[in-house]
Amino acid sequence: MSPKALGAIIGAAETERLGTVPELSALELHADAARRAVADAGLTMADIDGVASAGHTPSAVAHYLGITPSYLDGTMVGGCSYLVHVRHAVAAIAAGLAKHVLITHGESGRSRVGAPPRWPDPSSQMGQFEVPYGVLGPPTMFPMGVLRFMAETGLTHEQLASVAVAQRRWSSMVPRAKFRDLITVEDVFASPMIAYPMHLLECCVVTDGGGALVVSAVEGAADRPKPPVYVLGTGEAMETPLVSQMEDFTRSKAFRLSSQLAFHQAQITTSDVDHLMIYDAFAHLPIYGLEDLGFVGRGEAGAFIEEGNTSPGGSLPMNTNGGGLSYTHTGMYGMFLVQESVRQLRGEAAAQVEGVELSVAQGVGGMFMAAGCLVLGTSATLG
Repeated sequence: MSPKALGAIIGAAETERLGTVPELSALELHADAARRAVADAGLTMADIDGVASAGHTPSAVAHYLGITPSYLDGTMVGGCSYLVHVRHAVAAIAAGLAKHVLITHGESGRSRVGAPPRWPDPSSQMGQFEVPYGVLGPPTMFPMGVLRFMAETGLTHEQLASVAVAQRRWSSMVPRAKFRDLITVEDVFASPMIAYPMHLLECCVVTDGGGALVVSAVEGAADRPKPPVYVLGTGEAMETPLVSQMEDFTRSKAFRLSSQLAFHQAQITTSDVDHLMIYDAFAHLPIYGLEDLGFVGRGEAGAFIEEGNTSPGGSLPMNTNGGGLSYTHTGMYGMFLVQESVRQLRGEAAAQVEGVELSVAQGVGGMFMAAGCLVLGTSATLG
């Protein structure tokens, strides 16, 4: 393995608070995270010449922060938008379009301060072809294929519940996590049924918060205050904005394509990965991700998690902040995937895994609509 760095993440920070933050609007959460990330990079707002965001437009964020950027990216593909922004940022920097790109996220997912309406536009594809048939939000949409997956692969309810159990083992060590108490499979089954087969503890938390990243060129990155995290491979892909129109309810084409692009660019295989973050708005997503990215074979992910392989001390540490099921989930969770990968690679995570030199972050957006993948590494991974 001898990948070449495409760019570097030199600044990364989350908002001061996560959870319930009713005193800050969504835009103020963007700004709170942005100021912290820019300071983390040892820069000032005057140094920022590129801005990317989702939810709020990059022009709104830039104006609020007093930035006059020459590069803007308003790509909005749901929760994986921020991983896609990193991909675009390293390409823009390589093309000479920007030097320091600030990527921001802020959502008032719980308090709904300055947040847009939850329901889709009636004229949208989802509004026309799914909502009229009784869809009542993500719990009835994202897990649409789970029962078919269980029938085809033999995934058990106990294995599905074990995803939440494994991630609570991580969040129990993370002071900022929304939920920290250890749970059992029996606790998952005892929690209210939300949309069969998903119990409450198999659904993401609902929080306020945000995060931001500063992406720069490789040259000079090592001179910043914090160890740079190098972008080694990136990928993005899209399948369908309608979960009902997936080619296969038991596989994500966007997961497969985006990860293949990123792994090929980084010149790695799954055996090279020390640490993994997979978007987990619901408990089945890490199961799909492990199989679609090639970490395990078809029908093997449930047992792999149930046996403790992704838990503390396991062979493949995954979702080490507790994930969207226990750490935080503002509505578009992808920013927090990257934040935890950065912390692990810097050696400053609350639940630090020893010897992490290469981390993969895999995000999803819009009920399997789109996906983004990043392969991130330390200086030790560079060829």
